[in-house]
Amino acid sequence: MRLHIVAVGRLRSGPEAELISDYCQRAERSGRPLGISKVSVTEIDERKGGSKSGEAALLERALPKGAAIVALDERGRNLTSPAFADRIAGWRDAGCQDLAFLIGGADGLDPALVARADLALSFGKMVWPHMLARVMLSEQIYRAVSILSGSPYHRA
Repeated sequence: MRLHIVAVGRLRSGPEAELISDYCQRAERSGRPLGISKVSVTEIDERKGGSKSGEAALLERALPKGAAIVALDERGRNLTSPAFADRIAGWRDAGCQDLAFLIGGADGLDPALVARADLALSFGKMVWPHMLARVMLSEQIYRAVSILSGSPYHRA
């Protein structure tokens, strides 16, 4: 299964980009024996969207055909890290080829896109800048892979 982080906005080089790259690489290395072959990041230029619905159209175009969709939304479900790992494993075990995580721009995701998602996921009641949401998501993907592989990285 391939994992895709599809986000509105371009992230400049810096510590956040380095963290995202590091966690994605770790998840790929640890995930290969588990059937998780790729973790990629696709950035959507927010200047081309113009509105939440415009951004939604660009995000949808970037989605792999048939992908399961997880929308990051402050009104979404709060999951524990093990529950998040179980959800990823469930999609993988059901034969899902692609799993896409969507991160909206400054105004969030279009409600119609969130409604279409297989899961709306929240990182809590606080609102996070999209660059930090990407870091947190990439770390949680790595943590999920670590949990599934039995690695000691996650200490519960």
